[in-house]
Amino acid sequence: MTEALTERLAVIVGAGYVSTDSDVLDGRSVDHTGRYRGHASALVRPGSDAEVAAVLDVCRDAGVCVTVQGGRTSLVAGTVPEHDDVLLSTERLREVGEVDVAERRVHVGAGVTLAEVQRVASAAGLVFGVDLAARDSATVGGMASTNAGGLRTVCYGNMGEQVIGLDVVLPDGSVVHRHSRVRSDNTGYDLASLFVGAEGTLGVITGLDLRLHPARRQRVTAICGFADLDALVATGRVFRDMEGIAALELIDARASALTAEHVGVAAPVKGAWQLLIELAHETDLTERLADALEDAQLSGEPAVGVDAGAQQRLWQVREAVAEVLGVYGPPLKFDVSLPLSAIRRFADESEALVAAHAPDAIPVLFGHIGEGNLHLNIVRCALTGERERALYSSMMELIARSGGNVSSEHGVGSRKRDYVSMSRTDADIAAMRALKTAFDPDGYLNRAVLFG
Repeated sequence: MTEALTERLAVIVGAGYVSTDSDVLDGRSVDHTGRYRGHASALVRPGSDAEVAAVLDVCRDAGVCVTVQGGRTSLVAGTVPEHDDVLLSTERLREVGEVDVAERRVHVGAGVTLAEVQRVASAAGLVFGVDLAARDSATVGGMASTNAGGLRTVCYGNMGEQVIGLDVVLPDGSVVHRHSRVRSDNTGYDLASLFVGAEGTLGVITGLDLRLHPARRQRVTAICGFADLDALVATGRVFRDMEGIAALELIDARASALTAEHVGVAAPVKGAWQLLIELAHETDLTERLADALEDAQLSGEPAVGVDAGAQQRLWQVREAVAEVLGVYGPPLKFDVSLPLSAIRRFADESEALVAAHAPDAIPVLFGHIGEGNLHLNIVRCALTGERERALYSSMMELIARSGGNVSSEHGVGSRKRDYVSMSRTDADIAAMRALKTAFDPDGYLNRAVLFG
């Protein structure tokens, strides 16, 4: 990073939006979990897609790598620089357009947080289809780049299903505006889908048209306890395709024990495993919930919330998990997709694997059971270096043997790039590399991510 390049960046975005301060860069070069660190040469915060394009032009010409950062909530080191990169933050891209209530859509900048989108949608009597525990910091640009899922995926789908238009700056500095007012738009390549889930390797998303949904007036929430994980999975199968399903979340009782101890949020039911169910519709579905649970092998009576206060208390059991995962230091995280039939086996074998590699660690399993998208967190994991890599590789192999996918809603990032071949064929990877080369022949954009 030369002084001349710093000055050129300052001319583009303004001197106040470029920093080479070591403390600032150190804080921006660590991942969300605190386990992984990199090194950057500068931070630049453009305020428009034209400024993003100019920044990319300058960095490409100078042969400097660029890492794109949104809310920096990646759990796979997706925003950790490895090549003394220039960090390009989208935090100033915060335009929020007027909600189109008739067409149920809104245009927002990539740096807008999920919570902001939820607020403007709610004010218009609508809902946004993706929800995450990190809603106050996760940005919609980053969520689109990783095709994030979350707590409402079983109802509305992943982030990609909410994106109906994009503004993208390509690695060559050109800007693509893909927008359409029609619902059926089948002209040429589906470019928006190409950039969703690409983890910033093909371009920088600067703006998004987002689909919104009608609000459902009636909700009923329940937490059920199970002694047996297979019984929970069987109940999950019943609910996942049910009309009105809004959320279906697995919670490990070990997670509930941690939340009770450290944040005072205890599970309202007994059992080694808990299932949070939420139904939402125009009519009351309390009877339907009761009918569906009639044959379930529960550990006791479920806890049911009909009014908003009771529902919020039940949701705290699930959302408090994120607060306690780091209580013993940075956890080791695995975000996986599994066939429902393999979940019990995976839970048993992963627990044994952790015990063999890190006897003092606590494996905590939770996630979106409707899609088989689970989050395994190894709490109190003191492993580093080769010992950590040995556990990580063994867990990836277990996921593959279980018929799962080594990456789900958090993306590949740099943490999982060595394991992509466990979930994709050589031909798949070659095709992805060809796309990367076509868009970014210099390989300077998000260089550490996906391929390395």
